[in-house]
Amino acid sequence: MAIAGCGSSSETSSHTTASTTTTTVASAATTTSTIPVNPPAVAELPAAEHPSLSQFPAANGRTLIALAHLIKSEASMGPADSMFTLGTQRFAFALSTKSERYIYAPTAIYIASTPSSPAQGPFLAPDDPMTVAPQYRSEQNQGPGGLQAIYYSEVPLKRSGVYDVLALTRVHNKLIGSTGELASALSIPIPAPGHRPPDIATDTLATTHGSVALLTTRVPPESMHSVSFNQVLGKRPVALLFSTPELCTSRVCGPVTDILVSLQHEFPQMTFIHEEVYVDNDPAKGLRPQMHEFGLETEPWLFVVNRRGIITARLQGAFGVNEARAALQSGLKG
Repeated sequence: MAIAGCGSSSETSSHTTASTTTTTVASAATTTSTIPVNPPAVAELPAAEHPSLSQFPAANGRTLIALAHLIKSEASMGPADSMFTLGTQRFAFALSTKSERYIYAPTAIYIASTPSSPAQGPFLAPDDPMTVAPQYRSEQNQGPGGLQAIYYSEVPLKRSGVYDVLALTRVHNKLIGSTGELASALSIPIPAPGHRPPDIATDTLATTHGSVALLTTRVPPESMHSVSFNQVLGKRPVALLFSTPELCTSRVCGPVTDILVSLQHEFPQMTFIHEEVYVDNDPAKGLRPQMHEFGLETEPWLFVVNRRGIITARLQGAFGVNEARAALQSGLKG
C-alpha cells in the first residue's frame, strides 16, 4: 500500500519511502487544488467531535510505517495551516477520499522525524464544526466544496525541521489512514501568544471615505469596522481577523468570517475588527500594509488580544466554532 511509506509526496519529502496522496483541501498557504463537492463519504460528525484514546493504538515504540500496517484503506490529508515553531503547536487538517468526498469520524494523529522513526501519539484530533446558522451565512460561504468541519490537534514539536504525520480515523471496526508532513522553524515573524502585537491602524469608514466595498468583500458586509485596532489596543479585548471572503486563496475566509459574525453577540465586551488582505481589494496591488506589519503572507489569521494588549490566541487557516469560541474566551482573561 502506498500509505505504508508515510510522509508527503516525493516532491516535498526527502525521506519518503513511497509516494502518497496528500491533497491540500483547506490550506491557508496554497491554492486549493482538490475540492470535494460530493456528499461526505463518512458523516459521523458527533462522534468525530469527541474521539477517545481507546479508539486508537498506542505507539509503544512503533514507527509510522508499522502503525500504517494497521489501516484498511487510505484517505487524503489537506493541511489547514502551514507555519509552526517549537513547542506545542496546533495542527489542523481536512480528510477526504480519493473520490474527493470528505470524511468525518473519530481521528488521531501520530508524528515522527521519519517514517521509520519511533512515533509520538496518538494525539486526539476532534472535528470542529464550521457551519453557522443561515442568518450568519454569507454568499461566499460555500465550503470549500461543502466543508462542514475541520480537524485540529495539539502536537509537541521539540526540534526544527520536517515531521512526518500519520492520521488514523476510526470508522466502525477499521482504521483509515492518511499521511502528510509539517515543518517546524525556530521562529516565524508573526506575533505569537504572550507577545504584544504591532500597534497598527486598521481601516474604518472614515479611512475609506465611506466606502464599505473597500472595507470588506463579504456579502452582505459585516459590522467589524467601527474603530481602528490602535484605538482599542490595551484598552479592550480585541478579536482581529485578517481575511478576504471574496478573494481568498484558501477559500475558507468566508466560513471563518461568518463564524466570528455568529459569535459577536456572545462577546459584547470584545471589539471585533476585520481587516481585508489586498490593497483596494485588488490582488494585483499586493498585500495591505497591515498584513506586512504582522508578517503575514497567507490568509486567514485570527489574533485575540486581552485588555492589557497581549495576544492570548492565534489561529491560522481554517478553524471551527469551538476553537474560535475558546480563542475569544481567552481574550477575556488577564
